[in-house]
Amino acid sequence: MKKGNNYFKLASLLFACALTLTGCGDRRSSEEKIFEERIEEPEEENEELNGQSVETETEDSAKALPAEPEIVETDWSEYFNGLHGAAVVYDVTDRQYTIYNGDLALTRRSPCSTFKIISSLIALENGILEPEDSIRTWSGESFWNEDWNRDLDFSEAFRTSCVWYYRQVIDDIGKDMMQKELQKLQYGNCDISDWEGGSNTNNNNRALTGFWIESSLMISPKEQVEVMERIFGDDSDYSQETRDQLKQVMQVSQQEQTEISIFGKTGMGKAEGIVVDAWLTGFAESPKGNIYYCVYLGRTDGMEVSSSRAKEIAIQIVSDYYALSL
Repeated sequence: MKKGNNYFKLASLLFACALTLTGCGDRRSSEEKIFEERIEEPEEENEELNGQSVETETEDSAKALPAEPEIVETDWSEYFNGLHGAAVVYDVTDRQYTIYNGDLALTRRSPCSTFKIISSLIALENGILEPEDSIRTWSGESFWNEDWNRDLDFSEAFRTSCVWYYRQVIDDIGKDMMQKELQKLQYGNCDISDWEGGSNTNNNNRALTGFWIESSLMISPKEQVEVMERIFGDDSDYSQETRDQLKQVMQVSQQEQTEISIFGKTGMGKAEGIVVDAWLTGFAESPKGNIYYCVYLGRTDGMEVSSSRAKEIAIQIVSDYYALSL
């Protein structure tokens, strides 16, 4: 009896350590690592214990632990039409991930402007951004995007993906708060070491660079989906007011024929003038529950890669996925 209990205590301790050590920096999500590291008691030791007590304890433990989401691989190549890319959909109701191009879906890349969801979240939750009083003054510098060449408020800056506006917001958040919040969200590698964005080879204008644009911060498509669920899911740590304010600027499509509303943010990054990363990530509200998604496009020589194309693909995949689930 004593020996069996020691095995059980050891297994419990190692499982607790696995939970404690998971987080930013590892290429696998915490969910994947815990699944791989789950420890079972040796069968021969279980047989030495009182059958009734062990059976009862095992049944109680099984009830306490939520079932792992199912992961299903699928072929969505027709949506991409030759583009190098990946897609991840997480259906909360069915607790199922559907993944296209699994290797790429687990590969970390620069989040680019999809990070505006995160910087907005942190700034709104901590009172750094107040939507009704959020106008920031244009410096007078002429930027390539005409929509940025004027004073902007939060809603306009998000919808036009204005980099200079968010460079200021992120500086106001500061390194300490940003690092803490990214650790809390388990956001990719959580690496903000290149705060100024000096490693970005496409731009050397500080107003248009930062750690989130082809620099130190990286995240995979599957991790993007997991972060969206942590923000907008039932167990979110963020206020309903903050989430509602984000939803107002994130709506990208309302599919009346399928009764779903799709929310998200695009992102696009270049290296030496060539688009190497393009995204749309977010979630869809439906009568059956939320669907979290991410579509990523990587460099594809000879083909046009853009965030608008990623957006088109994502809307079609999410709409079709919901229609087929009915």
